[in-house]
Amino acid sequence: MRRCLFRLAVLLSAWTVLASVPARAEVEVDLALVIAVDVSFSMDPDEQTLQREGFIDAFRSPIVHDAIRRGAVGRIAVTYTEWAGAGDQRTLLPWTIIEGADGARAFADALSGKPTRRASRTSISGAIDHAVKMQDESGVSAVRRVIDVSGDGPNNQGRSVLAARADALARNITINGLPIMLKDAGYFDIQDLDLYYRDCVIGGQGAFMVPAKNKAQFRDAVKTKIIMEIAAAPVPGRAAEAQGGSLVVLAQESKRANCFVGEQQWRDRMGN
Repeated sequence: MRRCLFRLAVLLSAWTVLASVPARAEVEVDLALVIAVDVSFSMDPDEQTLQREGFIDAFRSPIVHDAIRRGAVGRIAVTYTEWAGAGDQRTLLPWTIIEGADGARAFADALSGKPTRRASRTSISGAIDHAVKMQDESGVSAVRRVIDVSGDGPNNQGRSVLAARADALARNITINGLPIMLKDAGYFDIQDLDLYYRDCVIGGQGAFMVPAKNKAQFRDAVKTKIIMEIAAAPVPGRAAEAQGGSLVVLAQESKRANCFVGEQQWRDRMGN
């Protein structure tokens, strides 16, 4: 009996000690940013190279370093993932805390050493769902949580992009967009991808998009977008276009995008 009481006392003592240990505090950051880039076959090698180099240049830019430093906390958390079809999302760089120029350049250097790849189908909804999960597993306490989606075509696999967006917004996550429109609409592309991103992809507090329509300005478009996301810079309207280092607000056309155009295209092409 005494032995049982002794063991019980030891267990109660251990439980008291464990209960008094505070949970590990999460790292505070101004921004938790998931960079989600399209690697579907519609992205030709030149576009992939420009896209990758745009993000590398952005994190090597002193302007971006200054934007990080000027935040209330002075640091951000970033992860870089690639996506294609509904079940194809791969994280190239895990969550990384960037607190200064050296950290930002190290992130860029790590990204520059990663190989590029291409895969089939385009599931923006899958990319958003994956990015939401990554946000929940970030291990940071962020003032703002943002998903940065770039791609050159509409959703054509997985669940509705509208449903994925709605779930992300319900978790107070903002989705920004970088529609890539460097070539004429092809087999599974659409002419007005910027309108599609405006109406079907981006959303949340301060959401915006920066369409990339010119190869010569693609890097600047990426850099501009990253700066705006880090600095939470206000945009007069939800769509802006980078031109010669400045922003030109796109007209808010009355034309509305069909948010199921990609799925419809796929059915038509496959004869379903």
